[in-house]
Amino acid sequence: MLHMERACLHRGRASLFCVLAILLLSLGLFSTAAAQEETFQKPLVSEQTPAPPGLPAVHDTPYDAGRSITVSWGLSSDDGAGRNSVTGYDILRSETRDGEYLVISSVSMGVKEYVDTSTEDKVDYYYRVRALAGEFFADSPPSEAVHSKQQWYNPERSNLLAIAVILSFFIIFYISRAKRGKKLFIRRIAGLEAVDEAVGRATEMGKSILYVPGIQDLDDVQTVAGITILGSLAKMIAKYDTKLDVPVSRSMVLAAARETVKQAYLSAGRPDAYSDDIVHYVTDEQFGYVAFLDGTMVRNKPAACFYMGSFFAESLILAETGNSIGAIQVAGTAQPAQLPFFVAACDYTLIGEELFAASAYLSKEPRALGSLKGADAGKVLATAAIGLGVLFETLRVLTGSPAMAKAGDFIIRLFSLRF
Repeated sequence: MLHMERACLHRGRASLFCVLAILLLSLGLFSTAAAQEETFQKPLVSEQTPAPPGLPAVHDTPYDAGRSITVSWGLSSDDGAGRNSVTGYDILRSETRDGEYLVISSVSMGVKEYVDTSTEDKVDYYYRVRALAGEFFADSPPSEAVHSKQQWYNPERSNLLAIAVILSFFIIFYISRAKRGKKLFIRRIAGLEAVDEAVGRATEMGKSILYVPGIQDLDDVQTVAGITILGSLAKMIAKYDTKLDVPVSRSMVLAAARETVKQAYLSAGRPDAYSDDIVHYVTDEQFGYVAFLDGTMVRNKPAACFYMGSFFAESLILAETGNSIGAIQVAGTAQPAQLPFFVAACDYTLIGEELFAASAYLSKEPRALGSLKGADAGKVLATAAIGLGVLFETLRVLTGSPAMAKAGDFIIRLFSLRF
């Protein structure tokens, strides 16, 4: 019995010794890890430590929308010289001068400027730049406080303001002339001259007019132009009491086209002739919509078909079907790839800008005419400037004159967008 008690006591002492040994060893390991972590966080100072960069110069990035600060610094003397040990730079930022600086970006050696686009306006920031050389680094002193802000005017784009003022002057000038009853010259567009003929033919034959405002939504400027032309055409159709059919492929176009046609019938003094069935939705699916249009043309045989807007592969399908039923066809688009098909299969085609000028041409409304003439005046000035630029550059090459070089550079700067 005594022997068993001594054995148990011996085993208990041994267990206690093991537990104490494990605790001491664990404390030693944790202390070692903490010491290593502390050593890692502190900069290693030795002969391989690079020279620190110069004091960062900071300023709000000029002529921008804010939220941007430009940081520039002097390169470390060990960047490209000395021991040539610098491999890059870290840019550090803090909201307090003596607070914690966090790395926000890195750049390669030889770079001495960085634009920080992650700032908040009207918040002060401080910057440091860290030169890196392997596991060794050196920090610059902290910069002065700086904050970003939004600028409302960029003087580097004053040329755009001048161009806008000139164009606005011509537009207002021509609108005022049109309102005073002055006749503004607009060259003849054959496709629009044929509108009266198409509407008259449909009225005599007792058939409908099919109008297709393209297959794109209202975010396409060609669709907007097509609906604007529809308003002028619908007013004429309402006066002749001709049937109009406008199938559309977009819900937003449906709402806009209905309001446009309704207003046109009201302006023509025929609100009783208007019906929501004139403009109706078919489908958003491209060739499902085209199949419906083909079926409508074959069944109803409209006297005239108008295609005004943005078209793609369906252009030839529509034009060939309309041609097969003998309808007068007038098309207009700014899609260069589809113009050849409309030209080949339609009676008249509005090419490019003629589509956008059509509403002013048909309505003769003073604001539309004045805007059209003002834009034309701007194009004339742009063409003249291009001609002068070519002339100055040619004379510079032939004569080597510094004056011609300066004149050519002025023309280039005048029309440079610099976005």
